[in-house]
Amino acid sequence: MLAPSPSLYVDFPDSFGRRVIVTVDTEEEFDWTQPKRRDATSVQAVRALPTAHARLREFGIQPAYLVDYPIATTPESVEVLQRFVASGEAIVGAQLHPWVNPPFDETVDARNSFPGNLPRRTERAKLGALTAAIQASFGVQPMIYRAGRYGIGPNTEALLDEFGYRIDASVRPLFDYVDEGGPNFEHARAAPYWTGPERRILEVPLTTAFLGGLRGLGEPLFRLGARFPTLRGLLNRSRLLNRVALTPEGIPLDEALMALKLLLDGGTRLINISFHSPSVEPGHTPYVRDMSDLKRFYAWFDGVFGFLARAGVEPASIAEVLAAAEGPR
Repeated sequence: MLAPSPSLYVDFPDSFGRRVIVTVDTEEEFDWTQPKRRDATSVQAVRALPTAHARLREFGIQPAYLVDYPIATTPESVEVLQRFVASGEAIVGAQLHPWVNPPFDETVDARNSFPGNLPRRTERAKLGALTAAIQASFGVQPMIYRAGRYGIGPNTEALLDEFGYRIDASVRPLFDYVDEGGPNFEHARAAPYWTGPERRILEVPLTTAFLGGLRGLGEPLFRLGARFPTLRGLLNRSRLLNRVALTPEGIPLDEALMALKLLLDGGTRLINISFHSPSVEPGHTPYVRDMSDLKRFYAWFDGVFGFLARAGVEPASIAEVLAAAEGPR
């Protein structure tokens, strides 16, 4: 992935302050350790989403639920999310999981699980079907998108522009998915910028940071760690280098707080926290296997959002982020 021109990064006005958003990959349950399957479309974990939603609302968060095709076309999941949307407590965006999103023209394999790898006509048809399903079920035009598996490709931004999206949240800085057939975000910054053929798409990357005394060498050391897997574990255990994504899934609270302090001290203006909806019910993801994991999951919310409130970082809606980014233009 090529780095954007410095002039494309957003210079938020002072009145925007420092803000936080939450984007939720709202999706079906499937076995993360097994190959993708077209028939893995259960969405039963959504029944536990109101509990998580209420916890987020306690901190003033208006989540963006990025729904994929099974969520957008199952009456039970639509009913749960529609209540949040109708009350103004949340918005729905889109997330494209190609293997469960029609039309089913492609082979189901690892490479094709990244939607940006699909032929343009196939990616376009799938995005069109997903967008239409969201419009039919929720009565809204989705404005924010995330590619499943963060799999943006050479046609994605133009297609988002065509279908009326205004924000993409697919970039995961400091992560590299090339070995799996996906994109490389090693050099990406956790800062919003304008992209797309007409520069109308606001990219809002997920928030990630390096911690440790060697964080200045994070990118080359992590590349080296891909060749020598034990190196990353050694650096982590010695606290010399650790990559921290802002998510309650697999990231200890103390590391998340250290990363937030580092980011805020470094001038970061917008924090994008994310998680997967099946994690709100034990047994669906590697991160929440039982009730003790779920307890830690919610304790992470309490610790992180409490810290942000004390630091003067206020929640923002997706619409507020877009308006603030457009203001200086």
